[in-house]
Amino acid sequence: MKLTGKAWKFGDDVNTDVIIPAPYLVTSDPKELGSHCMEGADPEFSKKISRGDIVVGGKNFGCGSSREHAPVALTGAGVACVIARSFARIFYRNSFNKGLPLFECAPAVDDIQTGHRLEINVENGEIRNLDTGRTFNANPIPPFMQEILSDGGLMNYVLKGRR
Repeated sequence: MKLTGKAWKFGDDVNTDVIIPAPYLVTSDPKELGSHCMEGADPEFSKKISRGDIVVGGKNFGCGSSREHAPVALTGAGVACVIARSFARIFYRNSFNKGLPLFECAPAVDDIQTGHRLEINVENGEIRNLDTGRTFNANPIPPFMQEILSDGGLMNYVLKGRR
């Protein structure tokens, strides 16, 4: 599977309260959460993003609380995946559980700027910056985790009887 979208770049230590501020945790509706996604960093983010766009972060993306609302807000806003230098451990697991692919690739993060068009091959971890012409290799997502993603998250994966 290939993902193609415009990059939206953020810095280091983007915490879950920036991704989805605490006052909006009264719902688990993806569309509602998505309408407030990244409000802590860019109040207009949810109005500017297009479905399929890609968030790019620095180190420790998703740090802070263990709220599952953060990856739900990102997918609810239309984010196809996140590329970062590194991810907070709980956010990493929550994202795959909720069906949001993540890629760690520091050289790609250094190359990408907001507005660049990106293409990501989910199977092999290849990240292509269509504006600079450069290609980067993130660690590929293991096949069983690709199945979780293709099913839309861990709950759907389990409901389909996969193990």
